[in-house]
Amino acid sequence: MTVAITKKFEKIYDGIDNMIAAANHDYTKFLDNEKMHKEFCEGWAVNEGTKYIRIISKNSVWGFVVNTENDKKFKKGDLLKSAGYNKPTRNKARGNVLEGGFRIEWTGPQYLV
Repeated sequence: MTVAITKKFEKIYDGIDNMIAAANHDYTKFLDNEKMHKEFCEGWAVNEGTKYIRIISKNSVWGFVVNTENDKKFKKGDLLKSAGYNKPTRNKARGNVLEGGFRIEWTGPQYLV
């Protein structure tokens, strides 16, 4: 159950909003329970740091988005899996919220294949 992110955006928060909407849509395919779907959709938090934007679903970190032009390895908008509450996995981007062209699930960014 994955959702393709195809739209392109100029503003990073528009790309994040689109990605969260896609994760919410994927959740409806996973579970047909209106109350739980509402709780899931209302459980998002987006926290901006100096280098990354942390995406939280309920009380766990769902992923990180690079929010700087000055990263030596990643581009602004790159989506990274979480390595912990305060840091992303920096092995490879799972997509880019500004460029589109990637897939996600309600559980988070896709693993590397």
